[in-house]
Amino acid sequence: MNILMISSTFPYPPSRSGTEVRTFNLVKALQHNHSITLVAQRSPDVSDRDIEELKNLVEDLIIFPLPPDEIPLQGIAGIWAKGRRFLESLIKGIPPNVLHRYSPEIQALVDRYVKEGKCDAITCEHSANAVYIRPQFRDRVRTLVNVHSSMYWGTINYIKMGASENPQRDRLYLPILYRYEKHYCDTCDRVVVTTEDDARQLQQLSPNAKIEAIPNGVDLELFPYRSTDPGGQNLIFVGSMDLTHNIDAARFFVLKVLPQLREKYPDVTYSIIGNRPTPEVLALAEYPGVIVTGRVPSMVECLHQATVCVVSLQTGFGIKNKTIEAMAAGVPVIGSDRGLEGLEIEGDKIPLRALRTNTVEEYIGAIARLFSDPDLRQTLSQNGRQLIEQNYTWKGAGQKYEQALRGNDE
Repeated sequence: MNILMISSTFPYPPSRSGTEVRTFNLVKALQHNHSITLVAQRSPDVSDRDIEELKNLVEDLIIFPLPPDEIPLQGIAGIWAKGRRFLESLIKGIPPNVLHRYSPEIQALVDRYVKEGKCDAITCEHSANAVYIRPQFRDRVRTLVNVHSSMYWGTINYIKMGASENPQRDRLYLPILYRYEKHYCDTCDRVVVTTEDDARQLQQLSPNAKIEAIPNGVDLELFPYRSTDPGGQNLIFVGSMDLTHNIDAARFFVLKVLPQLREKYPDVTYSIIGNRPTPEVLALAEYPGVIVTGRVPSMVECLHQATVCVVSLQTGFGIKNKTIEAMAAGVPVIGSDRGLEGLEIEGDKIPLRALRTNTVEEYIGAIARLFSDPDLRQTLSQNGRQLIEQNYTWKGAGQKYEQALRGNDE
């Protein structure tokens, strides 16, 4: 097939965030059997080398600039501008963050490709890109939206968890998010999500939509199983450290869990590994035992040196790359319901693959168990790796994605 893939975020290098990792690996899987034209927008941190590397994976890479940032306005002018943006979003039924990145030039290209029959299928890599799909496309080309995370249900989750920076504003946006996500579910031939929970939630918005869960995966060559258990008392948290959910997770652990943990284990370290740490994250390094590295040459080497990987996410939906990558590397994982979402890690006839922790006491108890019990660490290490090998590889995810794109009826 000739596939037109739309990704407003630039999916290289595949270490920026979960969105880029998923998009990159699906491109890598599809390019063996199909001709791919990839449309992306270039942010300031994308280098010429990044562009050249990505070009090697696709038939054609078409890059557009990001829309210029609006000049911030103060006082009455600022209030008027915000009101105008909200009104435009309400009228069009398109969330403000989607409108902000919307490119008329990309829309013109997509329209032309469909009109001239240049593509057999269009994939929208993240629901924000579904804004370019018109209802009339369905008669001429297959369309698929790859929902990395639901904006509507994610916003509800943030409000319920008390994690929203502006809950009043977000409540105003909920009807717009609902309308937008229902529209693309109704319009596109296929909707792909990462977990069955995500599928059930979106199915509530559009009961007749064809929705399929295809989980994230791991490149097992990039995340080999570790050869030895380093022991010690070294904890690790990984992720792009300019993302709100990762910042919240790290702050929760440093401010709530670590002080009590250090009373029992004075030598414990907590390493925050990930790109683009914000000033808020960098400030955490002032606390005893906390290490903030920023970007590192090899994420897997850092994982192999850790005693335990902590996935203390408080918000978010879907299977987390950070969790399955740590499991693939053989690092024992403890995590919250959000951090372990979509994974069978315990239960009848299910080997114990990670420890579930949601309260401060549960984190301290689980870490104490793992620090003192090398056999338990080995059990989680082996069972976690086996789970990934069997169910969460990018090769398997790519095959399922290709089937969804062709259509289950074919």
